[in-house]
Amino acid sequence: MPPASVHHRPSTEGEAALPRLYRPEEIAEALGCSAWWVKDRARRSLIPHTRVGRAYRFTAEHLAEIVRLHEARPTRSADNAAAAPAAATPPAARARASQSRRPPTASTAGRLRARPPRRTQYDTVA
Repeated sequence: MPPASVHHRPSTEGEAALPRLYRPEEIAEALGCSAWWVKDRARRSLIPHTRVGRAYRFTAEHLAEIVRLHEARPTRSADNAAAAPAAATPPAARARASQSRRPPTASTAGRLRARPPRRTQYDTVA
């Protein structure tokens, strides 16, 4: 899914065609994100890229791999989702989920205390 202006240099006999290198701004436009995001991910080596001097450059293959890396797959099919919601969840995860839905008891509410304010209404130290 390279940007619209894909041009390969015509090859001569004995010379392989050089791949087109795209700037982060071009990749960002193709992905619908910011150039900052593309450069940040490349700097942290989270997406495939090529360094030319201090600049990040991307090939069409890099762009396809970035799309594959960030592709979201459904965890369950629609048929199985309604049939067995609890069976697909591990018991430990179900226990944590049920604990988070419980209202706080007296023992948990008693452990929490508000910190006193640092300053009063008139900016004096408390």
